[in-house]
Amino acid sequence: MNRNRAVKPTWTAADRARHKAIREAFADCPTPADLHARGDYEGPIKGGAFFAVRTLIHELKQARQAAGLTLAMISKTTGMDRATLSRLENGRHPNPTVDTLWRYAKAVGRRLHLSHQPARAKTRTNGRTANRATG
Repeated sequence: MNRNRAVKPTWTAADRARHKAIREAFADCPTPADLHARGDYEGPIKGGAFFAVRTLIHELKQARQAAGLTLAMISKTTGMDRATLSRLENGRHPNPTVDTLWRYAKAVGRRLHLSHQPARAKTRTNGRTANRATG
């Protein structure tokens, strides 16, 4: 008996309609430039943001391990399957949602704190671009 056999997902009529709309929207195989021009693409996640999320996840994983929690325990608490949690911890989930991070942090006994700061505006100085804080 093969316990690792994949189970075919059961799609609702709404799921089918949503996927059909996605296939139709991308039937012309648009390039990233086309998607950007029509507002459907913002580009890949920036390196700084990627590494900030990876650092956060690494610290949460350390907190999980220090608390003696297994992925199975976290899975029950968060409602996410172990494979998803493993991908999250090992960097194979490159852009997790805030909800995913929030649930994972809560399950390992941590709390996320979101904040903001003024954006940096680019100005031209002597023909070169320089960054300066705005606000």
